[in-house]
Amino acid sequence: MVRMLVLGAALVMAACSQGETAGARTPAPTAGAAGATLERHPVSGLKVIDLMVRGNAEHAFRVELADTPAAQSRGLMYRTEMGDFEGMLFPSAVAEPRSFWMKNTPLSLDIIFVGPDGRITNIAANTVPYSLDPVSSTGLASAVLELRAGRAAALGIKPGDRVEYSLP
Repeated sequence: MVRMLVLGAALVMAACSQGETAGARTPAPTAGAAGATLERHPVSGLKVIDLMVRGNAEHAFRVELADTPAAQSRGLMYRTEMGDFEGMLFPSAVAEPRSFWMKNTPLSLDIIFVGPDGRITNIAANTVPYSLDPVSSTGLASAVLELRAGRAAALGIKPGDRVEYSLP
């Protein structure tokens, strides 16, 4: 019993000692279909995928995939940290007008609406934490990308840029 407690304490200490930068967390790998490795975010438990924004420059992100109704309803509620190249992606099965709010969300976000052609249609920058006011797409959206507030402007991400990702 003591040996198991010591081993458990050592594992917790090892996990806590791994470096994190700017609120970024290393996603935990999990076994996926056909032996593929899918990563899961340590806070949300959601799958983590690669996403690229291409415009005047290319920007690579690791984003949590909110691909179920429950994950999309929860979104980034209650989250207090997000790294510089982290985000959350909300894909739609069918392109449709999308609207979000900031209920229970302490982080200010850039909410980026992606049209059916994979290009950014509009960006709601620096949203107000906890606001119940709707933040909407200007047309049909096939996906919505949330980044920490100010990241779109800091990186020069703008409407017309292409958003690329593959769903598992």
